[in-house]
Amino acid sequence: MIFTVTDARFGERGYDTHMQTFADANAVARLIDDLGVRIRGDLTGAVGDAPLADTCAMVGIQSRGDVMAQRLAAQLELPNDRVGSLDITLYRDDLSEVGPQPIVRTTEIPFAIDGLNIVLVDDVLMSGRSVRAAMQSLMDFGRPRRLWLAVLVDRGGRELPIHPDQVAVDMSNATTNNQQVAVTLTPTDERDAIIIQDCDGA
Repeated sequence: MIFTVTDARFGERGYDTHMQTFADANAVARLIDDLGVRIRGDLTGAVGDAPLADTCAMVGIQSRGDVMAQRLAAQLELPNDRVGSLDITLYRDDLSEVGPQPIVRTTEIPFAIDGLNIVLVDDVLMSGRSVRAAMQSLMDFGRPRRLWLAVLVDRGGRELPIHPDQVAVDMSNATTNNQQVAVTLTPTDERDAIIIQDCDGA
């Protein structure tokens, strides 16, 4: 089941008017667990009786999609060498606007992707441009049998025809145009949370 949020009036719940914790660590854990169950169903339906560890892999988009990918892979009992991470900096279509010296991290794909069923994982999906960049980057490594997209939060506001196969929380109608949705995950951040922040209150 996708958790869909339709009420944008978060201030009525007593949160800070500029930064609101939509989901705490316990809620995030439940959402990721549920996402993993549905991903397992997709993969099992695709590979049948074949072991997931032999036919599937997880790839996360840095810098929090990769943390999610590690947690989901552990839930699906995929080995560590079936989990990868992508830095999409050099594939972004707004690279010229990032600055003269963009920070480029290491992409790690410790397996041959040809013929594998791969789940691409990101924390927040909005315009779709990061996912497009990730797919372009991934295809430079080979040709997967099939590619799925799983995200923790669907923020809405798509600018490209990209749609997730699995999403934990649909917030496309839950926020206003002057609000941002951010995900924090340990160990990248101090805590696990989904946060809504007013842009003019940052």
